Amino acid sequence: MHALHSPPHLGSFDSRKTPVLKTDVLVIGAGIAGAAAALSAADQGKSVLCLSKTAFEETNTAYAQGGVAAVLDAEDSPQSHLADTLAVGGGIADAELAKSILERGPEAVAWLEALGASFDRDAAGSYLLGREGGHSRSRVVHANGDATGIEIQRVLSAALMAHTQITCMTHTFVRDLLSSADRCVGAVILTERGEMAVEAGAVILAAGGAGQVYRETTNPIGACGDGVALAFRAGATLADMEFVQFHPTTLYIAGASRFLITEVVRGAGAKLRDREGKRFMEGLHPLAELAPRDVVSRAILQRMVDTDDTHVYLDLSGLDRDPHQQFPSISRICRAFDIDIAKDPIPVRPGAHYFLGGVRVDGQGRSDVDGLFAVGEAAATFFHGANRLASNSLLEGAVLGMAAGVVAAEDSRPATLPSRVEGPPASENPPRLHLDDMLYSLKSLMWRQVGLIRDHQGLIEARERIDLWHHYLLASRPADQRGYELTNMLTVSALVAAAATEREESRGTHFRSDHPDRNDRRWCRHLMLRRNEKGAIAVLEGNLNPASDSR
Repeated sequence: MHALHSPPHLGSFDSRKTPVLKTDVLVIGAGIAGAAAALSAADQGKSVLCLSKTAFEETNTAYAQGGVAAVLDAEDSPQSHLADTLAVGGGIADAELAKSILERGPEAVAWLEALGASFDRDAAGSYLLGREGGHSRSRVVHANGDATGIEIQRVLSAALMAHTQITCMTHTFVRDLLSSADRCVGAVILTERGEMAVEAGAVILAAGGAGQVYRETTNPIGACGDGVALAFRAGATLADMEFVQFHPTTLYIAGASRFLITEVVRGAGAKLRDREGKRFMEGLHPLAELAPRDVVSRAILQRMVDTDDTHVYLDLSGLDRDPHQQFPSISRICRAFDIDIAKDPIPVRPGAHYFLGGVRVDGQGRSDVDGLFAVGEAAATFFHGANRLASNSLLEGAVLGMAAGVVAAEDSRPATLPSRVEGPPASENPPRLHLDDMLYSLKSLMWRQVGLIRDHQGLIEARERIDLWHHYLLASRPADQRGYELTNMLTVSALVAAAATEREESRGTHFRSDHPDRNDRRWCRHLMLRRNEKGAIAVLEGNLNPASDSR
């Protein structure tokens, strides 16, 4: 068996031969967390370079349908929102941090509106608030029914491009982070003009989505876990990598791209049914279809097994309002497959949706690598705990993104890139690989053995295969973005499988069929991972009381 051996860099770098860009703050990622960080750092008077691997409209934020969870109703309260967040978090959410984030919910919504976002309101001007899984009240503000992410990304992109202190570069891939004197000082990037380097006073990672490591996912094609893999190679501590949230309802038609069916649909009254038309969430949880996502996802998977079907069905026929008007994006997508959502049930199944794990940071985005920050899905703040309350992620991205931008601007200092770094050692007999086949094999393996339901034997087999593929790929010396992305995906997959193997219990999104019960005496704690001196994954354990952990 080949143990994972991750080098600190995927390629060589020579400062004498590489064009260098200089900036006070480098932000990697342009979704809500990255954009908030970039804008707040620029507002401190610092020069900011904001990079996006794709066009701005392809961020994970742009794909968000549900909305922003915030207390905007006089009958709601921050205490109620906090109670819901902690209940879903499985006993390991940081209550103090969660309280501070949730209290800033109205401020985050107001900030987005000040940038030009238009959220749905009724004729009297009050917000049309939706209810999603795990929430005890309707408190999710949305835009154009089911297109909240598109609206938020629209105003953020415009603000980024209009700010005089910010330079934006799209279709730019970050291959490696660069360090000097134990401080992160920049990165090597691949642009449409070739390889370049960035010298930065501080670096903020906001490229965390990794759903593409799974066969079934709601994430866009670029969500390869680049930020987490970059941080791991740079020596940062990671946390909570075993916790991967699966969204219960993605449109499932063989051969078609998966499309998220927002939880707001179930909040509006849609029912889950099996192939015989029978509701199956009643009796499984007091909130039925609005139970936490892990509960609904596993119930759907079990019903698929029980009925020997590839999916279940989401029935919108009983909604009070016309679903075509209420959910125009879903209506348009389904219509392309001859599904009339007002009368035809939508075929759905779970898909990988959100990674709760990432770079371990404090409440201002600081990692344990000097000069390196992380926000959004790239970060593990312990806000969500073992499971994320629906629509809390956009809120976290806005609140902590702004906080990290301010602190990174303050922390920015003159930097000097290393003169040279080396990539992986050359292999005497590099293997010839079919990358598409390796990618498909990885996604299928992760879905089967590191997905919704896990066990020790399946996890051990998955780790062996992932480590072997990682070894082969490095030996082949990948030299383009496609190979680097696959390396990142294998790295993130190895991290998830390692943490899932270690946590011998079931909690939140992590379910072990061989350890189906939650074990607070042994596992009411966080697992930390770090790259050791050999490039392998070292597993560390956090404190039993997560609220006392200041990092």
